[in-house]
Amino acid sequence: MNQPIIDLSKYQNNYSRRHQLTRALWAVVWTLLARPFPRNMASGWKRFLLRLFGAKIHRTASVYSSAQIFYPANLVMKEYSCIGPKVNCYNAATVTIGANTTVSQGAYLCTATHDITDPLHRLYSKPIVIEDQAWIASEAFIGPDVTVKQGAVVGARAAVFKDVEPWTVVGGNPAKFIKKRIIKDEKEF
Repeated sequence: MNQPIIDLSKYQNNYSRRHQLTRALWAVVWTLLARPFPRNMASGWKRFLLRLFGAKIHRTASVYSSAQIFYPANLVMKEYSCIGPKVNCYNAATVTIGANTTVSQGAYLCTATHDITDPLHRLYSKPIVIEDQAWIASEAFIGPDVTVKQGAVVGARAAVFKDVEPWTVVGGNPAKFIKKRIIKDEKEF
C-alpha cells in the first residue's frame, strides 16, 4: 500500500517570534540566576524569577535549580508543591501542580506532541493537571491531556497517557493500576 510522503521541509513552528524570544530570555535568566544555587536553596529567589516570567506559584512552592521549565507563564503551583531535581516540565500548555504534591527527580511532564496523521507533522498541546496530594515518582512520564487525580501515585519510570484515578497507585508502560493508596493514621508512626 502506498502511503503519502511526510515532508518535514514544510514544517512550521507554531510559536510567535515574541514567544520564542521570551523562552530564549527565560533560558538565559534561569541558567545564570537560578542554576548556580544548589538543589532547592534560594527558593524565594527562584519563585520570584518564575513569577517575573508569568508563573502562578504559591509562596510555599519549591522548584529545584536543575529543573527545566519550558515556559513559566504556563506553570501553576499550589501550596507546598515541589518540582524536584532534573524534572523536565515541557509546558507548551498549562501544567498545574496541586497542593502538597511532589514531582520527583527526572520526571518528564510533556504537554505537547505531533499529529502523526498530519503530513505536516503539526505540533499540538493540551494541559496536564496533577491534583492535590499526588506524587509523580522518579523518571515518570506524564503525557498531554492527562489528569493525575487527588492522592494518586505514579510509580517510578511509569508512562502515563490516560487519567489516573484518585488515591490509586499506577506503574509500568503504559501505566496500569497496581493498588489503592491508603494513608496510615499518624498514630501508627
